[in-house]
Amino acid sequence: MKAIIATLLFAAAPAAAETVAISGDHMVDVVAGRTVDRPLVIVKDGRIAAVGTQGSLQVPDGARRIDLPGRTILPGLIDMHVHLTSLAEIGGYQGLKYTDSFWGAVGVANAQKTLDAGFTSVRNVGSDGFQDVGLRQAIDGGWIAGPRITTATFALGATGGHCDAGGLPPSMDKKQDSVIDSPEAARTKVRWVHKYGAQVIKICATGGVFSLGDAVGAQQLSFEEMRAVADEAHMLGLRVAAHAHGDDGIRAAILAGIDTIEHASLASDATIKLAVQHRTWFDMDIYNDDYILATGTSNGTEQSSLDKEKAIGRLQRETFRRAVRAGVPMLFGTDAGVYPHGQNARQFAKMVEWGMTPIQAIRAATTSAAEALGKPDDVGAIAVGHYGDIVAVTGDPLSDVRVLEHVDTVIKGGVVVKSGR
Repeated sequence: MKAIIATLLFAAAPAAAETVAISGDHMVDVVAGRTVDRPLVIVKDGRIAAVGTQGSLQVPDGARRIDLPGRTILPGLIDMHVHLTSLAEIGGYQGLKYTDSFWGAVGVANAQKTLDAGFTSVRNVGSDGFQDVGLRQAIDGGWIAGPRITTATFALGATGGHCDAGGLPPSMDKKQDSVIDSPEAARTKVRWVHKYGAQVIKICATGGVFSLGDAVGAQQLSFEEMRAVADEAHMLGLRVAAHAHGDDGIRAAILAGIDTIEHASLASDATIKLAVQHRTWFDMDIYNDDYILATGTSNGTEQSSLDKEKAIGRLQRETFRRAVRAGVPMLFGTDAGVYPHGQNARQFAKMVEWGMTPIQAIRAATTSAAEALGKPDDVGAIAVGHYGDIVAVTGDPLSDVRVLEHVDTVIKGGVVVKSGR
């Protein structure tokens, strides 16, 4: 049986990429924060072998050319907070109309949309039934197209909390696979999700916008439970992301050793200062408020969820601005799945509107994201040794970051997966 499985996996894996030479008019050097003219990038077997300029760098004999005249190239973008097996178009109780396997199926389409938008890597922070693991395996095996996925599997939280199913009567009660109600249960659950494919751990430290019956800012896991998750995950070599809107939950998560705070909507100045001291990343989804409020209840979203969003949307953006000014390390995370997949890059303009420079916003989706993933030598920059993940746009994203909303060409591992030519 093992021999058969090995043969199938070998057959499914994409062939090693040929040597390719990628050129354009300009390149954004995200590390230096400057534009390089007439760049030339050599990719061999899926990894970058050399970076230079046309005329100064030799194109290897037999290399296939990918010439992108009039284009600016950047490293493949990274979204640190997506839900590929969710749909913004189906909200609230409408989701109960669909069988469980439906969500894994739509994840295939969402993965393609995300890749086409220029996001060659994502962190999928919450998916039922290990669907994100299956999606990652299908992409890595070459069966379907999609970004490189860091998988969280189930998001872990308290009974009745944001990561537990709410809104159903007691007669339909079911203990969710994601529930942890003690430090020991937390340790056991971390080990369990890791066993079946979790590469990052996600917890729900506070209430949420789309969970019914809870307060969006209320803390739902104790400090001891969060600390148990962090200690166990770090021992296993995993990082931890905490969904946290309220200040108490954010503060407890930082002190517990959580690596990234998702949303961070209501963080106080004192908590922001604490994040700076602990070098805790903030991953704030400040675009999707526009979509949620514009869509209203038309997709099935409950009015109570809209009321929560109205209460915190503007406050979250103001928190974002304060966090940027204070020097909190910031990431690019959109919560795609709460709004339509493929529109991820719309958040760049919001980040600039609320206090970042274009290069800061771009770094949040490249070098900073790679560091927070623990993959600074694999993704996030056009540099020797990194994957040959490159996107091309028309225009200068350092002058107008909105050009990233219209990616012309996407290259993953030295292979063109989307061509605008």
